[in-house]
Amino acid sequence: MVSILAWSRIRSPWILYMCTGACNACDIEVLAALAPKYDVERFGILLKGSPRHADVLVVTGAVSRQVAPRLKRIYEQMPDPKFVIAAGTCATSGGVYWGCYNVLGGIDKVIPVTMYVPGCPVRPEAVIDAVAKLIAKLKSG
Repeated sequence: MVSILAWSRIRSPWILYMCTGACNACDIEVLAALAPKYDVERFGILLKGSPRHADVLVVTGAVSRQVAPRLKRIYEQMPDPKFVIAAGTCATSGGVYWGCYNVLGGIDKVIPVTMYVPGCPVRPEAVIDAVAKLIAKLKSG
């Protein structure tokens, strides 16, 4: 039974996307990666609207004090095992918003991060590569 669960996670990672509030450049690029141009559904990658159905949480934007509890609640609603991809400079370190009075920094200040995707804005190919590397990591154990 365990091998069937592992096989299904490797074959079809379901993604939940969340923007914590940024300049929207990374939002556009992440959504472009999930659009028909790149056709990630052929790899089994699906965008889901509920954290209860998602395996991978892709987050863009810096974490503010207001969004931190919401991000943590969404992360806690995801079933185990769960993985987090920080997409963009703001999500990894706070980016240009670092040092602002209301910004805590990157999302790793609130939830554990599995993969970091640098860039401002992050490229769609980089997001797809991060998911592919996550799948490879799951295959290796």
